Amino acid sequence: MANGLSYRDAGVDIDAGDALVEAIKPFARRTLRTEVLAGIGGFGALCELPKKYRNPVLVSGTDGVGTKLKLAFALDRHGTVGIDLVAMSANDVLVQGAEPLFFLDYFACGKLDTRIAAQVIRGIARGCELAGCALIGGETAEMPGMYAEGEYDLAGFCVGVVEKDRIIDGRSIRPGDALLGLASSGAHSNGYSLIRRILEREKPDPALTEAIMEPSRIYVKSVLATLGAVPVKGLAHITGGGITGNVPRMLPGGTRAVLRKDGWPRPKLFEWLQQKGNIAEEEMLRVFNCGIGLVMALAPEHANQAARLLGAAGETVYTVGSVESAAPGEPQALVV
Repeated sequence: MANGLSYRDAGVDIDAGDALVEAIKPFARRTLRTEVLAGIGGFGALCELPKKYRNPVLVSGTDGVGTKLKLAFALDRHGTVGIDLVAMSANDVLVQGAEPLFFLDYFACGKLDTRIAAQVIRGIARGCELAGCALIGGETAEMPGMYAEGEYDLAGFCVGVVEKDRIIDGRSIRPGDALLGLASSGAHSNGYSLIRRILEREKPDPALTEAIMEPSRIYVKSVLATLGAVPVKGLAHITGGGITGNVPRMLPGGTRAVLRKDGWPRPKLFEWLQQKGNIAEEEMLRVFNCGIGLVMALAPEHANQAARLLGAAGETVYTVGSVESAAPGEPQALVV
């Protein structure tokens, strides 16, 4: 009689999964907030709403890292893509005015390499620390045959909370309002399919390679501190769709953003990508953040105070443009 099969024979190592859970508990523990009622390992994670909110509204977001992961595989650099994962969802939640409360991750692979997975999840925990949210749980899925050897995929899920009367939805934005831009830390996690095409034929110097893999900036703590002191009307997270695709998402009808090219310096990384890829300027602006990771709209009399607060919190801030009236059918973003 043939020997009986085990799950390990089918390519799934339960023991490795259990070992990973134990390995990541210390990282997750550092992110816990007082509202969290249960730790890693349960079927579901429990979290109370912070008691400081009178009329709390939950805000949720989900995203991945995209094809930036392909570069992580090629370079064997897995320690920062977890920060990217948190940034994409936490910044999306933030721009509604919400405080990120907790985060869950989904890590999927063909064969679990606990060394690599621990690096990734350590990065996720670091991202949660930067965002002030708890890594409350997640899922590690080992699925033989679904992924190429040495590869994995990531998804993240963030829930935040905001006072109902403090939701930022852009409705109060008016012509004449100022637009502040917060510097990005690179390309963040967007446009990497195009970046990879360029890298197939061009080899960057080591400094540019570092810039390409720089993790996405998490704006949560600096922006939340500013929201508590300055009446901010709108926020736009510059993700897929670039600067011209995302700024209009916060604008009400009848307005447009006029962005000045000379309002901020374009980092060398984007100049290199545009030159080596022979990319048209319009394409650059609708694919990449071009050096601005978040845009804030507010009345001009509040712009200087906001810039000072953000700068004191570690952000590099530029006055990148203003809001104008727009006729029906006109584009809501114009770069001059």
